[in-house]
Order: sequence, then C-alpha cells, then structure tokens
Amino acid sequence: MAVQNEYDVKRKKTLRWGYLFAGCAFLLFVVFLARIVVLQNTNVKEIKEDYISKNYREATLKAARGNLYAADGSILATTVMRYDIFIDFKVIKDTVYNQNIGDLTDSLSKMFGKPRSYFRAKFDSNRKAKNQYFSLIKGLDFDDYDRIRKFPLFNKGKNKGGFIVDRNYKRELATTEIGSGTIGMDNEQYKSGLEGAFSKYLTGTDGKRLEQRINSSQWKPIDFWKVKEPVDGQDVYTTIDLRIQDIAHSALEKQLVNFDADHGCVVVMEVATGKVKAMVNLRRTEPGVYVDAYNYALKDATEPGSTFKTVSLLAAMDDGFIDENTTVDVGNGVWTYAKQRISDGHGGGTYEISDVLAKSSNVGSAKLITKYYADKPQVFLDHLRRWKMFEKLDIELPGASKPYIVTPEETRWNAATLASLAYGYSSRFNLLQLTTFYNGVANKGKMLKPLFIDKIMKDGQTLYEAKPEVMVSKMASEKAINMMTSALTKAVEKGTAKSIFTPNLKMAGKTGTARFEYWKPGPAKYQASFAGFYPADNPKYTCIVMINQPDTSKGFYGAAVSAPVFKEIAGKTFLKTPQNIEKELLVDRKVDLSKMVKPRVKIVVNGNQMPSVVGLIGKNIIPQLENLGYRVDFKGVGKIREQFPLEGTIIKKNQRIYLSLQN
Repeated sequence: MAVQNEYDVKRKKTLRWGYLFAGCAFLLFVVFLARIVVLQNTNVKEIKEDYISKNYREATLKAARGNLYAADGSILATTVMRYDIFIDFKVIKDTVYNQNIGDLTDSLSKMFGKPRSYFRAKFDSNRKAKNQYFSLIKGLDFDDYDRIRKFPLFNKGKNKGGFIVDRNYKRELATTEIGSGTIGMDNEQYKSGLEGAFSKYLTGTDGKRLEQRINSSQWKPIDFWKVKEPVDGQDVYTTIDLRIQDIAHSALEKQLVNFDADHGCVVVMEVATGKVKAMVNLRRTEPGVYVDAYNYALKDATEPGSTFKTVSLLAAMDDGFIDENTTVDVGNGVWTYAKQRISDGHGGGTYEISDVLAKSSNVGSAKLITKYYADKPQVFLDHLRRWKMFEKLDIELPGASKPYIVTPEETRWNAATLASLAYGYSSRFNLLQLTTFYNGVANKGKMLKPLFIDKIMKDGQTLYEAKPEVMVSKMASEKAINMMTSALTKAVEKGTAKSIFTPNLKMAGKTGTARFEYWKPGPAKYQASFAGFYPADNPKYTCIVMINQPDTSKGFYGAAVSAPVFKEIAGKTFLKTPQNIEKELLVDRKVDLSKMVKPRVKIVVNGNQMPSVVGLIGKNIIPQLENLGYRVDFKGVGKIREQFPLEGTIIKKNQRIYLSLQN
C-alpha cells in the first residue's frame, strides 16, 4: 500500500510538470502566432526604411560656386577645394598596419612638426577601438593632400590603407584690387555685393551621397553607392574694370586721408552701355586707415545738395521755361521765400542760366523753379517721376535704398518745400541713382539701367551676354540736353570747379556741398560731392565722387574736396584708353604697338593633352583654361610654378587642374 501511494505521488508530480511545460509551449506558440499576424500586417517597407533611417542617411555634396570675374577676365572670387583626411582602422589588416605604421608616423612627424610618439599613440588607441572614421587633419590644400596621400599605408588607398578623403569648398577673394565690401558674400543667410547679386548663377546644383552610421556621432561616406555628383555653378563676368577700380580707389583713399574724412565713395559708369566700371566705398577704421566694408553708394540715401540742381533745372529747360537767354537776379546772394532764408555764400548780381549752375547759386535755382512751378508743383515732380527718381533702382545688387522726395500729399510739404527741392534738399537719393541720371544726360538724353553683369559662361560656352537696358528713351529735348551739357562744361571751365580745369581733357560736372543732420546741435557736418562726365564733347564715362564729413578746418566744399578725385580718375582712365592709343597711332605711324601692349600667351590644348603652363602669368592663363571647360584650383598669385596634371597628360572636359602660383 505504501508503495502504491509513493507511485501516485510521483505520477501526479510528473503530470504537473508536464502540464506546466505544455502550458508554456502553448503560450509561446500563441505569442509566435501573434507575431506572425503582426508581421503580416506590418509594411515591410516601413521596417526597411526604419532600419535605413537609423543606420544610413543621405548627405549633401556641395557644388562649387562658379568664379566671379572682372571685365578683363581677372578673377575676383573663386572656389578652392580643401581636403579633410580620415582613417578607417577596421579595414587595415594587422600585417599591413605593423609593416607601415613606423614609416607613416615618421612622415607625419616631419610634415606637421609633432613627435612620432604623438601619432603612434593616436593611431594605436583608435585602432584598438576599431574607429572607422578617425579625423586626422582638416583643411589641407591640394599640395599637402597630394603629399599625404603618398605616405606609407595611405598609399594603399581606402580599402587596404583605410585612407578616406572628404573634399569641401572654400570661397576666397583672388584679388586685393577690389574690396570685400564690393565683392560681397553669400553665406546662405546674408547676401551682399556682387556675390549676392549673382548667386543664382554662381550657385550650382548640390549632389547626394549615402553615409553609414559609425557611432552615435560619426557618419562614414559610402562613395560607391547612390552618389549623385554635384553640378558646379556658372562663371559670372562682371562689368568691373580692375584698372579703373584701382585708379578710383587710390584717388579716393588719398583724398580721404588728406581731409581726415569719415567715409567716401566713387562710381564710374560707361556712358554708352550703363556698365558700372568701378564702385569704391571706403570707411575710416582708424586715423589714416580706410577699408571697403559697406556699400555707401548703393545703400545710403542722403540729401544730394547742389548736384541736384542739374535735375531741377533740366526740368525747366525741357519745359521751355528757361533757355540760353534766361537771366535771374540773385540780389546780394540772400533771398527769403515763404519764411525760408536761402543764401549762396558768394557775390550776387544778375546771372545767366549757365552761371546759375557754374556758380552753384541756391538763390538762382530756387527763384527759377518757384517762378514756374509754385502753382503747379506736380508738373515739376512729374519730370522726376519720368526720370525714375521716385523708384528704387531695379538692379541685381541687393540692398539698394529707395529714394525719397517730399510731395504735396505729405504733411511735411509747405510753401518753401519746392524751393528746397530746387537746390537739393527735401529729398534723398543714393549715389548710384544720381550717377544714372547724369549718365543719361551724358548719353544725349537716353537713361540706361546700371549694369553689373557682362556675361555668364559655363564650360567655355557663353550662356548670357548683357545688353544695354533703356530706362528712359528720351529724358528731355535735344536742345535742353545740349544746354545742360554746355552749362556743366562751363562749371568746370569757369565756375565752382574751375580748379580742376585742364586743356588736355574737356570735363563737365557739378559740385555739391550738402550739410546734413543740420537739426542737431554741435559742429556742422558736410558731405562734399562732384558729379559729371568726360570728355564733355563726346562722353565716355560718368563719374560721381562723395566724401562725407571732411575735417572742416581743412575744407568741406565739393570743389576742393571731391572734384580733385574726379579729375584724377578722368585723367588716368580716359587718357589711357585704347581709343586714344589708336588716335596716337594715326598721328604717328612709326609708333610700335607691340612695345606698348604686351601680347598675352594663348593656351592651346592639342589632342586633349595638358599643355605646359609653368612660368606663365596665372591671371592670364586661368581664365583661358576655364573658358576651355576645365575647372582650375589654384593658390597664390603671380607666375605658375607648379601644375597638375603634368604636361602631356590626357585631360577630359570638366577635369580639375591644380596650379600653384608665386611672385
């Protein structure tokens, strides 16, 4: 009986374990079935995408910006390639590592000036951690990159030597002849200057590549899978003439230093095309030191002062109210109109119309304009509207200020406002807008849009070439334009600007001296300016000069401060133009042109073979290679001392050519 009881106990115990096991198995089976049901109802694509999104990502391959050129083909701004070096220790075999690590650390020590032990410790620790994306060095230029990739271990490439190179681009100014403020920038958040203006052309199309997660903070590029190569930007040739720019810069800077002025600017425009050949803006950072950092000519709108008399009097000339026989009595040079005192600051008497401009008479201008337009100011203002003086300039460069003119619709308007407008107050304009107006007078009444772009090229092909754009086809009658040109010429020959008169070059222009912030207490502040064109009888260039806050103890009138800058620019730019050289040759056939103009070397690529360019001037050769469809990376200035690929190497279109230059 006892044996039977013992058997029953064991049997029940066995059954309990059996039931427990069966229950667990059934439970696992239910879970398994449920998992199958879940998987069957789950989008496999979502699982795949979730996995990929956590372990892979699509990264952007930045496209290189196109080059920014001056009109003569000199590079203003270019994109240079920089190289970041990484190491994948996981792919390097032990035998390869041990055989090469000594020579590698020795080479790195010599290149970077650090002990071998420094690099050995770094390499050993990262190899032990199996780091697949160890950052060795960043920002190498091509010469250093070309050197380091030939080091032991690295010369075995990516799959055996773990050598990974990541290329990126850096924008650099290629010349000091034009300031960074004029060239500008585009950092995707802020745009300015020429770079910002033409960014839509300079900016290429970014590419794509896949990157694999290495750890929580590192991603390794996978260059052999799903790489979409970037398309580099187009090359933009601006209208800036570096020779004229340099002349204007030098002349302005010298005068700013002489008068210890706060800032100043110069604009030079080609009469027949509207192309801006120079734009200089200089600001004092410390005594005697001026930098190009802000575009005053474009961004600042100020009361122009007497340079606006050309605008106001041309309106009356066009309407036929005044002609060569018109005279005006300015009395003793002081006149009160609508309770506003207007003065000339010099002798009085009866002036002919040309004398009103030549002697810059505030009284004469105000008397004439109020005489004919006081009862109908809108007729006067309609001239300004027709000349686009109310409109912001429609140009590529960002940041242009909008002009402002007080009108009868505003509360600021009173009986004296029209008189103020006549001699350059109650209005604000930037210098480029005034240059555009004066250029219209110089161009026989045809006002052209200011142009900053000459052409756009890509791989040697011209995609766009700028043509003159007419803003106003006929500003005024031929008689009015001729009368104004004559009056402006007299202003230089016998008027307020007679100090810059020279028989060698006929110039036309108007001085301007405007007091600003006159409502504030303290010493008076002045802005001296001069606007005109040359040669007066067949204008080639229009130029405006502004100097702000000169030391009043040294002078502040436009004739003494700004006009000399105009004269220097006119003399050095016009008297050396190719047209004048041709005239000299016609007079003296014995002149040898080859001795006057050094011919450039023309690059010829025969059979797609890289020519030898070593020893040639970089600024002459680089644009030619670019025009042939090659991408050129270079560093330095002057003559080419090294080239890659070497002479005779077969090169393909869009292939990069690396040049090292040195004076």
